[in-house]
Amino acid sequence: MTMPYKKGVTTIQLTPVTREKLKDLGKKGETYEDIILRLLKLHKK
Repeated sequence: MTMPYKKGVTTIQLTPVTREKLKDLGKKGETYEDIILRLLKLHKK
């Protein structure tokens, strides 16, 4: 599901609490990129 990186990657800062919340929303094998993209897609609907 992860899109190929065309121009490299960036770093975003998250608190450990937010990182854990993202991790809890993830499915097995999902990257943070996958989780965030899925959430953005759901938000757009």
